[in-house]
Amino acid sequence: MLHFTCDCCKRPINPEQELRYVVRVEVYAALDPMQEETDDEHDHLQEIQDILDRLDDADDDRISDEVYQQKRYDLCSNCRSAYVKNPLGRVALHELGFSQN
Repeated sequence: MLHFTCDCCKRPINPEQELRYVVRVEVYAALDPMQEETDDEHDHLQEIQDILDRLDDADDDRISDEVYQQKRYDLCSNCRSAYVKNPLGRVALHELGFSQN
């Protein structure tokens, strides 16, 4: 039997008793087209794919991590709720409880 652990709170998740949520995060460099290029037929997605393919062949993993990363996380119900409310993990000022002095 497979065992799952919440990647946020580290609590074991029993799939027979509760739902397990999967979060996939994909981060990639935004390659904006050059302004002087007016060729609408240019395939930007293919150009990005070609760059990623060349990076797969490169020996330096730091370069490819700066261009493209994909992560996968398992979350329990509580951590999923917190993630959906604040996916970037930002702390709002009103949540900190500052006084009005």
